[in-house]
Amino acid sequence: MHRILLVDDNEDDALLASAQIERALGKFSHRRVENALDFRHALVEEDWDLIICDHSMPQFDSRAALMIVKELKNETPFIVYSGHYSEQEGIQAMQRGASDFVEKGSPARLIPVVQRELNTSRLRRAKSVAENEIESLSRYDKLTRLPNRQFFLDIVDAKLTQLQEAHEQAALLYIDLDRFMRINESFGYQIGDFLIQTCAARLKSLPYNVTICRLSQDEFTLLLENCASNHDAIHLAEQILGRLGEPCYVTTPDQQTQELYLSASIGIAMFPLQGIDGPELIKNAESAMYRAKSQGGQRYLFYADELSGRASRRYMLELGLRHAISRGQIYLEFQPVFDLASEKLIGTEALVRWRNPEFGLIRPDEFIPLADETGMIIPLGEWVLREACLQTQRWHAAGYSHLNIAINFSAIQFRQEKLAEKVLPIILETGIAPDRIEVEITETVAMQDAESAIQTLKSLKNSGVRVAIDDFGTGYSSLSYLRKFPIDILKIDKSFVRDIETDPDDASIVRVINALGHALRLEMQAEGVENLEQLKFLQNEGCQRAQGYLFSMPRSAEAMTEMLAQYPSQFGFRQFGTT
Repeated sequence: MHRILLVDDNEDDALLASAQIERALGKFSHRRVENALDFRHALVEEDWDLIICDHSMPQFDSRAALMIVKELKNETPFIVYSGHYSEQEGIQAMQRGASDFVEKGSPARLIPVVQRELNTSRLRRAKSVAENEIESLSRYDKLTRLPNRQFFLDIVDAKLTQLQEAHEQAALLYIDLDRFMRINESFGYQIGDFLIQTCAARLKSLPYNVTICRLSQDEFTLLLENCASNHDAIHLAEQILGRLGEPCYVTTPDQQTQELYLSASIGIAMFPLQGIDGPELIKNAESAMYRAKSQGGQRYLFYADELSGRASRRYMLELGLRHAISRGQIYLEFQPVFDLASEKLIGTEALVRWRNPEFGLIRPDEFIPLADETGMIIPLGEWVLREACLQTQRWHAAGYSHLNIAINFSAIQFRQEKLAEKVLPIILETGIAPDRIEVEITETVAMQDAESAIQTLKSLKNSGVRVAIDDFGTGYSSLSYLRKFPIDILKIDKSFVRDIETDPDDASIVRVINALGHALRLEMQAEGVENLEQLKFLQNEGCQRAQGYLFSMPRSAEAMTEMLAQYPSQFGFRQFGTT
């Protein structure tokens, strides 16, 4: 319902105008005032869609009313409605901010003007709502309605300036929920979102003067002002651990009530001793949080100035891995895979690499386990899948449409709920044919929960991708399960290939594995082929595919593209000097 403020000392004139408007436009809410004080109060106390003001009243006039509107920075449309009002006076009123002027007793003129200005007011209000929503989205986290990182930093820097002038301390607490990614994987993101909202509500309920922020998916920061000593920060941290540790009751997709418990790791940095602005305090508190997490979580630790000098390599890598993708430190290399019968290049295996600015190139067997433990393996795995598919699709577009791409999945990735539903959209997004993708899991991962693995592998196969068991021979596969696994490729681990020309036991193992694969109608692929003797042995045993340094080391996408251009698909690995 529209709201109109009538400014008129004549009650009869106001009633007549309101009756004319209601008859033409329908019911609306209105209020009549007749002096400056009441007019000011009406503007301050309520929002109006339109102001209709008489020009001249004993205690008030439209000129003074417009001055009050301007003073209050009120944007409500303003119509001067008067019985004795010249056109010149009307023009002057519009120059002062009035929307229009209408002579009293002229409803044919009043109604269209009112209708126009009410539409203008509606559009203005809608624009204001949209602008407020945009501002809210730019400042607040949508899920928790807590300040986001940038708004939090703006608030913190303003508060720190005040605290510095008053020579007072503050504490910044960095909170990370322990193993939260595993909750998302086990129960789904809807329950994960509910738990994040629950955590936010519990933090808001703390009886402290704190500014709270949702920093990222499972991370929060709090600024505790007027912190007299470390003991105040300790007391708050203990309260947080206690509140977050209370049981959460969730309803699972199968309508079962599940009791869940959360724990957190908290890092604390004190202002001004351990940081003089928001970014520095967050960085130092985050460092302390990672140290708390490395000690098992569900604890708090203060930042120590000497921390960076004595921190373990593992701790510093955990800290850096969280930002490695966004900072462009993660990249892919590709190792060629050859068909041993035709000697043709048939695909590549995508291998993820991390070049850390402090430690240089980090080995995958060092940072992949860290990614698993910190939950970063999920976004890392999605990035690898997307980039590998995109690059292979570029090669397809360049004329090498025969190339396959093999992509490794870690245990955490493979155990994601409804894995195929997460993989397929990325494949479709990149435009690559699903049957050109080979998903690789290790034998150990497959056997951790064989029955569940069979179902996951079936869903992947139904999506059109091919499946390979990597590092075969190093785990403890049951032949009955191996027969049930819906796989296409069996990869012989390089540890057996390494000494096949000198060690009879390794040679026998490779023969048995190869024969087993053939019996199950699987393609056999050898890893780690480094010399001609190994190659000839594998060819004699009927192994179909191979990769290794004999053919090529892993190459960057650019180097691989150059190799493809130099050695087209009709050339085999003999062009690489293998014979």
